[in-house]
Amino acid sequence: MARQRAGQQAGRARVPYRGPGRTVRPALGVDVGGVIVRLAGRDEDTSFFGSRPLETPAVDGVVEALAGLTGPIFEGRVHIVSKAGPKVAANTRDWLHHHDFFARTGISAGHVHFVRERRDKAPVCERLGITHFVDDHLDVLAHLESVGHRHLFLGGTDEPAAPDVPPWATVTRDWAELARLLAAR
Repeated sequence: MARQRAGQQAGRARVPYRGPGRTVRPALGVDVGGVIVRLAGRDEDTSFFGSRPLETPAVDGVVEALAGLTGPIFEGRVHIVSKAGPKVAANTRDWLHHHDFFARTGISAGHVHFVRERRDKAPVCERLGITHFVDDHLDVLAHLESVGHRHLFLGGTDEPAAPDVPPWATVTRDWAELARLLAAR
């Protein structure tokens, strides 16, 4: 009976326990478009979705911030969780390798996860035990109920306006500010 219960539990997503005497090891989830890779419209030279996606710039400060967070703060528990079809997923992997992203940030290449729908990030985050997530879409963050710290990042687009933000989300406009917030927790 105990073995059967253990087997059933192993197949379910693990939700971090936050009870007395237990500490949760923080884990960071990060979106790609508008958070790691700058979104600058549909211009062929600057858009990740144009004909030269490898030339799309990174969001200012992202590499340095993630390098500082991956080691001492999150101790290697940093995951990239992105909504992408096969073509964009391939472009994303190519971009990450082309920009030497993994070596420069310390994030494991095995910590890249793609989903087909924005809402599908929720079960991935739950399975990985993500405690902090950074996305540029409020609707994505709304699905991440198991994530205690949800950050709406507005620094990777040309549209700086903040939508009405619910109390469970923290708005950040650049990676230096975000890194300070994440390190403080």
